[in-house]
Amino acid sequence: MADSIDFIKKIPIFSQLSSEALANIVKLQNIKNYKKGIIIFHEGDAGDAFFFVKTGKVKIFKTSFDGRDITLNILGEGSIFAEVTLFNDIDYPATVEVLEDSEIGVILNKDIEKLILQNNELALEIIKILNKRLFRSQTAVKDMAFSDTYIRITKTLIDLCKRHGTTTENGIEIDASITRQDIANMVGTSRETVSRVVSALKKEGLILTNSKKIIIIDINKLQDR
Repeated sequence: MADSIDFIKKIPIFSQLSSEALANIVKLQNIKNYKKGIIIFHEGDAGDAFFFVKTGKVKIFKTSFDGRDITLNILGEGSIFAEVTLFNDIDYPATVEVLEDSEIGVILNKDIEKLILQNNELALEIIKILNKRLFRSQTAVKDMAFSDTYIRITKTLIDLCKRHGTTTENGIEIDASITRQDIANMVGTSRETVSRVVSALKKEGLILTNSKKIIIIDINKLQDR
């Protein structure tokens, strides 16, 4: 129980809650193990639960009318997803795929909704998380409309570096499970365009590439660029 509470407390949405509230949330959770490549739920499935990543990574994507997968986000440890279905009788708006073997926490909406109604602090944290997600979506739409492809790809690399980067002796390495096709889908361009921009950044001495890995040599210089 103590270990579970310690982990739940690390999740931003739950970090400010009292020990009693955290203990109540732990009672509601169901931890499931998923292998790489497994679909947790499909777009259009009934939205009856929300989830958090205990270990591993997941990809959130939508499928276009012509059958292409469009990556919306890649989430790692401590992230939550499908929270948009809370207090809404809606289906899941996207598909979630496991990128690497993962432990995923599941909490039924009906259970967490009862707890939210009894806890103002949790309600406020839910609102904050949803506002952050809305801001992120609005920023992405603005970038798609007004930024050129080079800038959009660079911004995406910086974001992935901050959220999924590992510090090495050469710089910050973006998790190898995040492919260039994933980056292309997130930006709204082709894999070939991502490769061209990555090559250009490499020539400028801002990044390194090693097999499938991308390493940011100096994130501050990349941001300035």
